[in-house]
Amino acid sequence: MQFTLILFMALFAVSGPAMAKQAYSGIVIDAKTGKVLYGHRADARAYPASLTKMMTLYLLFEAIDSGRVKMKDRVRFSSHAASMQPSKLGIKPGGSISVEQAIYSLALKSANDAAAAVGEHLGGSESKFAAMMTDKARQLGMKNTVFKNASGLPDSRQYTTARDMALLGIALREHFPQHYGYFSKRSYQLGKMKFGNHNRLLGQIRGYDGIKTGYTRDSGFNLVSSVEDRGRSIVAVVMGGRTGKSRNAQMTTLIQTYLPKASKGRDRVIVARAPPGNPLTALMKLVKRTAPVPQPRPETIDEPQAVLAYSQPEPLPVIGPVPVPEQPASTDHTVTASIAPSEPVGSPPQDDAADIRAAISGWHVQIGAMPSKESALARLEKARSALPGTFDRVTNYTETVTSGGETLYRARFAGFASKDAAWGACAKLKKARFDCLALQN
Repeated sequence: MQFTLILFMALFAVSGPAMAKQAYSGIVIDAKTGKVLYGHRADARAYPASLTKMMTLYLLFEAIDSGRVKMKDRVRFSSHAASMQPSKLGIKPGGSISVEQAIYSLALKSANDAAAAVGEHLGGSESKFAAMMTDKARQLGMKNTVFKNASGLPDSRQYTTARDMALLGIALREHFPQHYGYFSKRSYQLGKMKFGNHNRLLGQIRGYDGIKTGYTRDSGFNLVSSVEDRGRSIVAVVMGGRTGKSRNAQMTTLIQTYLPKASKGRDRVIVARAPPGNPLTALMKLVKRTAPVPQPRPETIDEPQAVLAYSQPEPLPVIGPVPVPEQPASTDHTVTASIAPSEPVGSPPQDDAADIRAAISGWHVQIGAMPSKESALARLEKARSALPGTFDRVTNYTETVTSGGETLYRARFAGFASKDAAWGACAKLKKARFDCLALQN
């Protein structure tokens, strides 16, 4: 009888509901304007769990676009990477997968061993890569986030906020439209393994296109979601759910409530893109460790089953918009100020006035007029990211204009060899949903 009681208690302890220690937090941001439509404890520290892999993928996409990494390159699994707790692929030390297979493994299966392998591939070691992740977070305006590993496995020093995760989700959409589609894939075949996307809301809500789920015991059930439907677009975050089911229900409620309140206006640049970082610079900014690294605790799968739901919070007043550039103005203004050239990432420097004059003569392409030089440059870099190779042989610059006492900065590419080249670039830009005007100086 005593043995039976002990066995029953042991089974109950194993199969009982997963309890979240992290309190609920959430946010909904209009992805066209940056306006916060809903917020509840949006700046409270929380454990990111596998949402961490969003930043791992951000840096991998950045490396691909800069040419440092190719899709067919092999990502090797060290003993460290292979030792990660599930969810994982189970690749043995010395084995490898392609970069594209790594992307699928992170975006769909949320494989912790693949995340560590990518971190080592890009940073030399996972700890160095974590420093790069934190440095990139600061560049993107994520002020309350620190990364300590590439996967999101438990580490008490690793934290974020709902607002920061929303910014990262928007950054992935804005900066890597050519790669963003991975987050909406429903399944993937890797050798004999076929795995599905952990994001169960795909296909359940019109316009829903990803992004990422996450779970650990301390974080609870987390989810970053992106929706674009009938001219409106939002990114929403739910953190600290008690179960995957109740978290998904809360996310569905937020989307249904706040997507109709989002703007139908023109897209603005919400998160300015920073140039690819130097790993050494990131390491110099890393805070010196003062305690040993906690050992990760096992988590059997990214989305374990549980039955205890949490109550949905009452809608709260908007907690203040994320600082963003103002709406781009129309471009039919008279030029009354000088042209201010600027350099794209990777372009050769223009050291004298003759080079600058040459760069701004001939055929140009204009993609908007912004309220600041920084937002104009960000718009140009977003276009470069959206259309790799299209602007490799041209430069970008800003042209200062005034209208009615307001100063604007036209975002332009210059140096097209012909009218056909400029018009062709415009056609590609319009397909990628950029405003475009080809003109000759």
